This record gives sequence, structure tokens and C-alpha cells, in this order.
Amino acid sequence: MVRFMKKLSIDIETFSDIDLIKCGVYKYADSPAFEILLFAYSIDDGEINIIDLVNGEELPEEIAEAIKSDTVIKTAFNAQFERVCLSKHLGILLDPSSWYCTAVQAAELSLPSSLADVGAALGLERQKMTEGKELIKYFCVPCKPTKSNGSRTKNMPWDAPEKWTLFKEYCKRDVDVERQIAKKLDMYPISESEHRLYVLDQNINDRGVLVDLELARQAVKLNSIQTAVATEQAYTLTGLENPNSVAQLKAWLTENGVEIESLSKKAVAALADETDGDIQEMLHLRLLMSKTSVKKYEAVMRSVCKDNRVRGMMRFCGASRTGRWSGNILQPQSLPQNHLPDLTLARDIVKDGDFEMLNMTFGNVPNALSELIRTVLIPKPNHRFIVADFSAIEARVLSWLAGEQWRLDTFRNGGDIYCASASQMFRVPVEKHGVNGHLRQKGKISELACGYGGSVGALKNMGAVEMGVPEDELQGLINDWRNANPHIVKLWTEVGNTAMKAIKEKTIVSLGKLVFMYERGILFIRLPSGRRLSYIKPRIGTNRFGGDSITYMGVGASKKWERLETFGGKLVENIVQAIARDLLASAMMNVANAGYNIVFHVHDEIIAEAPDGQGSVDEMCMLMSINPDWADGIPLSADGYECEYYRKD
Repeated sequence: MVRFMKKLSIDIETFSDIDLIKCGVYKYADSPAFEILLFAYSIDDGEINIIDLVNGEELPEEIAEAIKSDTVIKTAFNAQFERVCLSKHLGILLDPSSWYCTAVQAAELSLPSSLADVGAALGLERQKMTEGKELIKYFCVPCKPTKSNGSRTKNMPWDAPEKWTLFKEYCKRDVDVERQIAKKLDMYPISESEHRLYVLDQNINDRGVLVDLELARQAVKLNSIQTAVATEQAYTLTGLENPNSVAQLKAWLTENGVEIESLSKKAVAALADETDGDIQEMLHLRLLMSKTSVKKYEAVMRSVCKDNRVRGMMRFCGASRTGRWSGNILQPQSLPQNHLPDLTLARDIVKDGDFEMLNMTFGNVPNALSELIRTVLIPKPNHRFIVADFSAIEARVLSWLAGEQWRLDTFRNGGDIYCASASQMFRVPVEKHGVNGHLRQKGKISELACGYGGSVGALKNMGAVEMGVPEDELQGLINDWRNANPHIVKLWTEVGNTAMKAIKEKTIVSLGKLVFMYERGILFIRLPSGRRLSYIKPRIGTNRFGGDSITYMGVGASKKWERLETFGGKLVENIVQAIARDLLASAMMNVANAGYNIVFHVHDEIIAEAPDGQGSVDEMCMLMSINPDWADGIPLSADGYECEYYRKD
């Protein structure tokens, strides 16, 4: 039968004593308690069947063979979950090449990330059953033993037959909903190039990365000591029953003549700089007590598999509208930087569990632990990490897209874009650590804040005032940067106007290397790579300034499906970041095809685990700097280094 089967649509229900959300699917399925409860499937969009494994039913041989087959397409919403769980059930690692994920297909259109929310956004005839959450809580996670339930820790079908019958219907409905989504999105298939990239992504997630568990354990232990010490000092200083209490601390500050609206880290740090004596000391203690130095260490310890590797850190197409990766578990995109003078010494002290030595050598224990988080990721024995990343990739893409020639010349000649920007802005030569070097910082913050139409608020968010730029100079910096980059400023307007034209006239409009098209209620922007950005149900509205604006349906900051507003500069930001993502994707394929084992990647940086004596930084940087055919003219450049644990060079 497998010979004649083309597609197998799948949904499973599972049990594990591991928290799926906190630990990820690899750790979840790695537990000895893991099992598949129900397996619902449909062959070639035919009748939906359900296999009750708990009650002794088994996967039919032809279904098991189809799951293993490279020629039968397997589809599921969040297919990684089904593939990893079925790999554990069948005792083999299933090749992702024949698996297609409907969640990825939805994400490529910037639809929501959950099955229920996608179904609602698409207005499906049959939606995901709302009873699911309660049923999953009842059957899929351990239950609390009580006298009334006979002290059991797991609910079985015979404990609630009616619920079990409904659970089977729920599992079948998920296959139905997934098929409806697939049918709705049939006209927007995942391209072959994107599927190859998805397969690479799954292989990277399957491989995972080794972690230094002893470092993680000792870091958590030392942080507990630091918290206890700081809390005791705060208690002695203030006499408060609970120095960690926001209400109590605010009251104590008020009694001592200090008013503060928020005890956020930023507010406390700012106030500490303005005070002295006991007030300042207490505020510093507050910062020590509230510093979340070890949460990522704890995430590593929760999620590590039996072989001491953490898997599933990368989420394919996780960022709405741009298609960039997002992170899971350790969230590698948000790891603190490291500036300690001797990371190896700091790691050794932490692994020895020596709190006094760490405090004496590096001063601020929470800060030291925070800066060591990257180093918990290590290569396996007889290997080292090779790390390579693009240099100023967004600035290069933006310059190429806008045709800002002086910037392109700077990159091609190996110049410093911050110095060049300052020189262009102020019409004087600027050299790092040289003539007019003090202007480089102004060039840097202007570059970071202004590229997508940002104004004074963007400069403030970039920390311009904290860097010493007087507030009354901010608008001048904006004006100087825009005057120095007329083609980029023009691009913001052209992109906004072109998008509006495509929406108003429901037509196709080209703009340089981009194509804007209105198609079936969606605004698409076709990138040079051929990939398309999606803005669903676009409209032309009026912004707060009384001008025209573009709105569309998307997932907002509140994580809800809602109407969002955009403008030319924001669209340019989406486009540039999406092109940078496509360049990273091309680089990853080059690196992987050359035999490097990528273990994870962060923003525009690739980390490979290479055997000692094989591979090199120069080769990886060369592979990353190869322009795809569609990116001719982008002055790509990559830099890198080798290391015995992950760090920033």
C-alpha cells in the first residue's frame, strides 16, 4: 500500500512527565515516561482514522512503513513535534526531508502560530475543538495523587470513558483542521528552496549542542548564595520583613524621602546614580536580588537530553513578516554579552563552586554568572567551535537596496561604516581612535537608529542620551544622517507609496529589485530571492498625523490577531531584515554542504562543531561571503574565530 500512498496527514496525542513548553519536544520525548496515546491519520485526504495505542491497538504495518518512507509525504501542524515523538516511538531518527509542516506554511504568510488561531484567522468551517485544553490536562500530564482518585499519578481511558471518547474525536478533528488549513493555503505552497532550508533547520535541531552541566549547576548554586547574602544585607540595612517586597521597599524609600514610581531595573539603576548612603546601598542590593542571572542556566538543566545535548533551540520562520528564526528554550538570540577579562578563569572558579573567590576576583557575582551563560554551550570532545558572522549585514543590504553609493564604496573598501557615516554627516574626516574620533559614536548611534525612518525617540531608545549626547542635539543628528543618506530616505517614501498603489489598485507594481502585488486579499512583497513577505487584508487608513497609512491583520505585540499599522520606513525594515535572513539561509546551506556540522545560529552568526584539525575560520567566512545569484552587488563580508566554548570574540 505504501507504494500507492502519496500523503499521510497526522496528529498525535502524547503523555510525558516533562513540561513540553518549558523543556521542548526533544526532552519531552526523551523521558522514560513518554508514550503516544492516540494516533489519528488520513491517507491522501481520505477518511480520518484513529488508533488507540493505550488500549492495545497498534500502528498498521503500512502506516509505520509510510512514516519511515522517504517517498510518502507526511504533513502535520508543527510537524517537528510529530516527527520527534514518532522517532522515539519507532526507535529510529526519522529523516525530516519527507515531512511538511502546515505551521511553517502558515507562518510564511504571517498567520498566527497556533492551530486554533490559524483556523480562526482563516474562518474554517470546522474549528479546533475548545474542549482540548481540559482533555490534554487530564490525559497528557501527570495528575496529583489524591484519596478520591486512588492515589494515581496518571489518568487512563477507563478512569473517564466519556472523556476518552471525546479525546479521540478531538485528535481526529485536529487532522481535519490541519487538512482544511492545507487546502486553504494550497495556492501558497512551501517552495523547494524553503523546504530544503527547513530540512537543514530540523537537522540542526536534531543535532543539538553539548552543554557544560557542571557549570550550569554550580552557577545556580552560587546565585542562590548571592541572593541569600544580598537579602540578609538588605534586611539588616532596612529592617524590612521582606526586602524583596515591592510595596515594602517603596514604603521604606518614601519614609527616607525618596519617591519612585517603578522598581524596574532601569529605574532603580538611574535612582542609585542620583543617591548616596543607605539609599544607594539598598538600591544596589535590590539590583543584585532581582538580577535573573541563572534563568537560562535553569532552562539548560531542564531541557538537556540524556546525552547532555540541548536540542530544538531554533524555531524556523519564527519571526512574523520577515521569516527570520526565533529561539526556544535557551533563547540564543538574547544571550548576554561577555566582557570579563578572563572567561576561562571565571568558568573554573564557578565550576569549583568558590563563591568567595568569584566575588573577590570579579566583584559582581550575578554579573559574572550572566556573562558566562554563553560558555555553557561547548563542543564535544576532540572538537572545537568555529564561529563566523556577517559584518554589518543590515547596513550593507540597506545600502544595496537604496543604491547609496558612498556606503557601498565604504563597505567594498573595508571601511568603518560608523566613521564614514560621521564623516559624511559632519563633512570632516573621522578615524576610529584618530582624527575627530569622538564623532564616531554619533555616527554609530545614528546608523543604528535612523536606517528605517527612526527619529528622536529611536535615538533615545538606542541610549543616545546615556552615551552623552545632549538631548537638544538629537534632532540635529537625525537631520544630518538623513542629509547624508538621500537615497535611503527616498527609499522609505517609494516603498510606502508603491505598497499603497498596489493595495489601492489591486495590481502589481515593481520598484527596483522588489515587486509589490495585491493577490486574493494579501499584499505580497517579492524579495530579490523570490521569497515573498505577506500582509493580510491590507487597507489604506489615516494615521495620527492625518496622512495615509497602511494597516493589515497580523500578530501584534499583545500576541493577538489584530489590525496593525505600518509605513514606508517600517516596510523597508521588514524587507532588509528578510533579505538578511535569506543571505544567512544561503550561507548556512553553503557551510552545511561543505561538511560543517552547524549546531545553532544567532542573528547573523553561524556556530559549527568541527573536529580538531578539520575546517577553518577562513573557509567558513569564505563560504558565508559567497553572493547568491540574486544578491549580486551586495558587498558581503564575514569574520570569525575558533573557541573551546561559545563566547563573543
